[in-house]
Amino acid sequence: MATANKICSLGRRIYRFAASVSGVIALLIILWGCTANNFNAGASAWKTYSNSRYGFEFPYPSNWTSLAAPENDDGIAFTSPQDKTVEIRGWASQQLLNSITTNKELVKKIKPNFQTAQGVSGVLVVEVDRLVSSMTLTLTQSQVKYYWEGRSKSQDFQDYYRLFHYIAQQYRISKS
Repeated sequence: MATANKICSLGRRIYRFAASVSGVIALLIILWGCTANNFNAGASAWKTYSNSRYGFEFPYPSNWTSLAAPENDDGIAFTSPQDKTVEIRGWASQQLLNSITTNKELVKKIKPNFQTAQGVSGVLVVEVDRLVSSMTLTLTQSQVKYYWEGRSKSQDFQDYYRLFHYIAQQYRISKS
């Protein structure tokens, strides 16, 4: 009886290990096709969204459609003409004074891992989920937090990764 329990327990461990390894392998396969090199920006026509309230801008494909801008003018979202579930969006917000001191502790833990073409350092996070995957850029300057995000269905994410990465690189904050 003890031997049967050990074999079952070992079988469960092997199954869990295989399941976790297969998940990692699937993620690696998705990301393997997601290198940011070799994106030809010149092959697309571009427009630039500029936000006058917070002073940021980023390019977007000229055939993408803007969603209704919020009344407070903190940002915008655009959707792909081929698939309305594919979005890029940029927004910003003022940090509250007590959140700035709290965020200093978080900043120590999360070091910048990305730099825009303008030379602004920030944090770029890629999240691959079962249904939706996203790339989110967060930049902080003075008391303003700037965000940019691209998202698509997970099954299509590798098709948009290079586009999203290019736009994140081109994100600009005007020098005040």
